Amino acid sequence: MVSKRIIPCLDVKDGRTVKGVNFVNLRDAGDPVELAWQYSRQGADELVFLDITATNERRKTMVELVKSVARQVNIPFTIGGGINELSDADVLLNSGADKISINSAAVRNPDLINELAAAFGKQFVVIAIDTKYVNGKNLVHLNGGRITTELETEQWIKEVEDRGAGEILLTSMDHDGTKAGFDTNLLKKINQTLSIPLIASGGAGCMQHFADIFLEANVDAALAASVFHYGEILIPDLKRELRKQNIEVRL
Repeated sequence: MVSKRIIPCLDVKDGRTVKGVNFVNLRDAGDPVELAWQYSRQGADELVFLDITATNERRKTMVELVKSVARQVNIPFTIGGGINELSDADVLLNSGADKISINSAAVRNPDLINELAAAFGKQFVVIAIDTKYVNGKNLVHLNGGRITTELETEQWIKEVEDRGAGEILLTSMDHDGTKAGFDTNLLKKINQTLSIPLIASGGAGCMQHFADIFLEANVDAALAASVFHYGEILIPDLKRELRKQNIEVRL
């Protein structure tokens, strides 16, 4: 049995970790390198860093962040935000990142997925998708959730898998930051059709929410932010609880 993964997510803005509700009302959550070190020690399986504003200074800032994190942790970490071409990914991977994540750039230029997979290997390419239920459909959103597209989430997931994505990071904007639980119905439906790993994101509020998404949707990994950043759930405690429910995790 493949172990389920627990992944803290650090949304980075101006060099700091931030967190909001439904993608708005951001508040400070600490230094991303310090948090990365703490999560590595706690037993996180991986880390995800997302530059949520991808400013003009992004490349220099993110490269320095990648190098700092690589010095501090011994677990895989993914970097996303503002990656628009092969050279952007190349710089980050060569600075120490284990995977790169693209979101808006993939929608605007789907061929980029094929190019990244061919250049670096599928296992390095994570496609992040922000989805929201709008007028009876799950629609893909861009630019940190600020732009609604006409692209249906399930259709887009099928396309990115066909183009060579190695993993899908699916965030429910409706559930994000609410602490009311993951979007189990959507994640279960999508996971039944996928042959690549699916990371659930958006809505974790208690340890049972993690158990539910693993047991009911059988996702490969669960990602969360605020419950970890503010000490509401400690990763060792979470993993012990999951094992009690016969969910295989690395201790």
